Amino acid sequence: MGWQDRSAGVRTDVRREAESVQQGPEIWIRGPVAPTGGRFAWVGTHGGAGASTLAAVYGGHDSGRDWPGPGAPASVLLVARTHAAGLLAARRTLELFRRGEHPRGLDLDAVVLVADAPGRLPRPLARQVKELESTVDVYRVPWVPAWRLGDLNGTPPRATETLARLTRATTS
Repeated sequence: MGWQDRSAGVRTDVRREAESVQQGPEIWIRGPVAPTGGRFAWVGTHGGAGASTLAAVYGGHDSGRDWPGPGAPASVLLVARTHAAGLLAARRTLELFRRGEHPRGLDLDAVVLVADAPGRLPRPLARQVKELESTVDVYRVPWVPAWRLGDLNGTPPRATETLARLTRATTS
């Protein structure tokens, strides 16, 4: 998938920096209270998955197609479109988590599936979504015409209330 483990050595570097701070305000000694960019890192499982859009609408860290790096949240929301290639990419990335082939310290919170077109999914794709839902928490985001035009203002779609609660409850 082209993702690199950019978290190797992070703990050592942070510990070394923390130990070198001798004095100053408490924030210098203990560091920030929470990682920048919210509690979640949005990780696209393929190009055009929608990770940047979701980060802009719901908050959180946009990792693009990379694993979250140093300083980014360790809680991952995988993002994929609901077309066949997107669902395959999501399954492949889930398999990396299952086999432990993801960077140490990352936690998979859920998969977020973004509609690739308006309307219902064809049966074969709907079956694939059900299979994903049997193995991991899945949040569905419907087709939003305004997002296609670049308008990310306004409230998130009503069908995503549970996703909005999840991200709002942990990013404020």
